[in-house]
Amino acid sequence: MFARYRKNTQSQPVKAVEAVPERSAPKSAAPTAAQAGQRRLGSQAKPASATPVAADRTLQRKQRMNTIKSELHKRLLENLNLSALEHASEAELRSEITTIVAEALSEMDVVLNSEERTTLNKELYFEVMGLGPLEPLLQDDSINDILVNGPKQIFIERAGKLELSDVTFRDERHLLRIIDKIVSAVGRRVDESNPYVDARLADGSRFNAMVPPVAVDGSLVSIRKFKKEKLSVDDLVRFGAFSEEMALYLEAAVATRLNVIVSGGTGSGKTTTLNALSSFIGNEERVLTIEDTAELQLQQIHVGRMESRPANMEGKGAVTQRDCLRNALRMRPDRIIVGETRGEEVIDMLQAMNTGHDGSMTTIHANSARDGISRLENMVAMAGIEMPLRAVRSQIGSAVNLIVQASRLQDGSRRMTSITEVTGMEGEIITMQEIFRFERTGLEPDGTILGHFTGTGLRSHHSDRFKRWGYDLPASIYDEVSGRR
Repeated sequence: MFARYRKNTQSQPVKAVEAVPERSAPKSAAPTAAQAGQRRLGSQAKPASATPVAADRTLQRKQRMNTIKSELHKRLLENLNLSALEHASEAELRSEITTIVAEALSEMDVVLNSEERTTLNKELYFEVMGLGPLEPLLQDDSINDILVNGPKQIFIERAGKLELSDVTFRDERHLLRIIDKIVSAVGRRVDESNPYVDARLADGSRFNAMVPPVAVDGSLVSIRKFKKEKLSVDDLVRFGAFSEEMALYLEAAVATRLNVIVSGGTGSGKTTTLNALSSFIGNEERVLTIEDTAELQLQQIHVGRMESRPANMEGKGAVTQRDCLRNALRMRPDRIIVGETRGEEVIDMLQAMNTGHDGSMTTIHANSARDGISRLENMVAMAGIEMPLRAVRSQIGSAVNLIVQASRLQDGSRRMTSITEVTGMEGEIITMQEIFRFERTGLEPDGTILGHFTGTGLRSHHSDRFKRWGYDLPASIYDEVSGRR
């Protein structure tokens, strides 16, 4: 049909796949007297459960389909001209795969119903052009994370909750082939000598893999899916991530160029929050972003994006976040946004905040605002720079203006649990005041957490700054509230 997508070689004979015979009921024989008596006492006899039989049939059917798919995948690789597929449309390729599959099934003397054929054609298309079993999960917008623990166990996260999916790989070789397909597309490799790798999928999703012998029970893969649609502040308020009063305050804080740190644990929504806060930056400002994996989706006109690079196979050519940050300081930025500060780049970040790049933002891993300050101190120490603790704290106290704490609660919801201002130094201690917080009030029977956002009653330390910039916030937004869900 589409001969230009096939190789000019005669196809090899395909090994027939034995069809799994359907279990049929044995022909009834004349019942014995004991059997007849047992039938008459049906209320006393215990009926045999059909569940094990059904489960056995399902397993056999799945194994049979996996065997067929494996044979057909080999046939496709033998017949398709992969170099010509780059110019083929999806419809043409799907049609060609359908034709080759129909021919192969006929040669293999395998009969499938229409639903099985449709599923098989779709899965084979994903094997040839996509990422195999992972492709349907990547296309499902309700899934946030994909976590692979070996070929037979794939977990997914929906709405903050982990669940085991019914998707599996055929074996470890199948999983390794998909991993190699991902990393080779971005010029990297993973094997026994280099058993772990970070990469970015074509859609921007963050990919990490670790293979044997480091991964004991099979290759480990984690994929943090890239959000195609950026959530706005209004969306987050509607979802209950924070309140309208908090949104008004954050708009004033970002617009008046306060230095902001978004703190939180893994999967708490730090990057989503940082994206939302960046919407308050004006188009007249030059913004530079620095990330290990490019995830930020800024909508401003004047944005320069930078991404760090790991070392090559010879251990050379690495470009760290600190290298990018140092170079960014020479590129006349108004604001610098670092996707995540986790190491020695913290020194350059704090200096940038203190030397005319007001309004810069970053994220860190910490469980509270006070823990966030301690993390910054520890990262400065890890950088190998010998500074007195008081000097380090003085640098942090003058550079950081605001810490926004994001948390993922045990019911899977993500909330902005605290907004804290850094007000300066008193002796050896960095002083802070909490302006807003999330107060828990109870727990529903289904595990849903009840609570409300409230002000603490403390007036913002930057209220005068807000007024000078034209953001005269009403004093009522800082009032304590109760009973709000």
